[in-house]
Amino acid sequence: MVQATLRPEGRLVLAGRAFRAAIGRGGVRPDKQEGDGATPAGTLPLRRVLYRADRVPPPACAVPLEPIGAQDGWCDDPAHPDYNRIVRLPHAARCEELWRSDGLYDIVGVLGWNDAPVERGRGSAIFLHVATGDFAPTAGCIALAALDLRAVLEAGLTEIRTDPA
Repeated sequence: MVQATLRPEGRLVLAGRAFRAAIGRGGVRPDKQEGDGATPAGTLPLRRVLYRADRVPPPACAVPLEPIGAQDGWCDDPAHPDYNRIVRLPHAARCEELWRSDGLYDIVGVLGWNDAPVERGRGSAIFLHVATGDFAPTAGCIALAALDLRAVLEAGLTEIRTDPA
């Protein structure tokens, strides 16, 4: 197990090395709810890594790895049975597209939040992904510069511990 710690001021620390990180616009919260913009507090296991094979080589990582397809999405509709699960698009419920043009999901670590079991409204699609150039806050995910994301995955990351301020 290789654990990183996410500091509430936006630093991901792994093996004594700190990486600048963007976190949710709602901060880090133990009472995460769908749509609140918060990054959940707790231990978030890295379940798998998805990547855009048409844009980037597969990252080295310690968890299962799979390419993203143009029809892949993530259901974020608490009223739907597919809530907080990967789905094929088009889909009957509200979903986030994983095949993005902006590069933020060229590499996506799927973090284990509200998935075992899924609780309606507790939050969905908590990812470790590429940050914007200005490290703007996320909708609840954790985001790193692309090279830093590759470095933490290559180091064998298997979980992230987050703590509220």
